[in-house]
Amino acid sequence: MHYKNGREAKNGDKVLLIGSYGPPVVGILYDAVAGNDTCNGKLAPTLPNDPCPNLAECLHVDDVKAVLAAGVPDISKAV
Repeated sequence: MHYKNGREAKNGDKVLLIGSYGPPVVGILYDAVAGNDTCNGKLAPTLPNDPCPNLAECLHVDDVKAVLAAGVPDISKAV
């Protein structure tokens, strides 16, 4: 996967899309798959008012998925 100027593209890169449609968009590249440079991946647009999180209050989505997949014990019936 490479950008227009030949630089290697990686998920998580902050990019500028200057397409033939719509205004330019600054965003974070995600879901791009190696081996394809056309219509590959998605952009999560970034805005000046995006949340600025305290990372100590965040969880990685993969960790949340793992907990949900393991199941949460039902303690509502415990007395």
